[in-house]
Amino acid sequence: MARSPLELTPKRTEIADAALRIIGERGIAALTTNALAQELGVSSGAPFRHFADRNEILEAVALRVEELILETFPPDTDPPLQRLLALLRARAQVIGGRQGIGRLMLSEQFAMALPDPAARRLRGLVTRTRTFLLAALEAAQAQGAIRSDLTPKALLPVVFASS
Repeated sequence: MARSPLELTPKRTEIADAALRIIGERGIAALTTNALAQELGVSSGAPFRHFADRNEILEAVALRVEELILETFPPDTDPPLQRLLALLRARAQVIGGRQGIGRLMLSEQFAMALPDPAARRLRGLVTRTRTFLLAALEAAQAQGAIRSDLTPKALLPVVFASS
């Protein structure tokens, strides 16, 4: 089966979501062949009809996280404070139902357990989120919509932790 490891078909998405649930509930070390098969309700070899190995599954998990997180970015044309609030609401909804996303994106230990392409993908999401938040904070300050006694960089950790 000549399929790109980064292509998320419906079945690969189902497997990546199951892996993400395991990671969120029990940690990345708990993502074993047996645990994944049990979560999916299939035989232990079934996920490997769609993936070559565990690393490929982890890369699909990172791609799935990227897909979900990218959907949370509001349009740059919205007013800055509205962008900030929209992002926070969307992230709460997406991450609230999938605690594995937060663990993967914000934990150095988890990042070290991922294959390099997956870790790079998740670091890119964190960087994009920081850049988005910083720009929105700067614009909101320029409009007088948020306090100006602190720099946007000083406000960023508070807002970023909320996203």
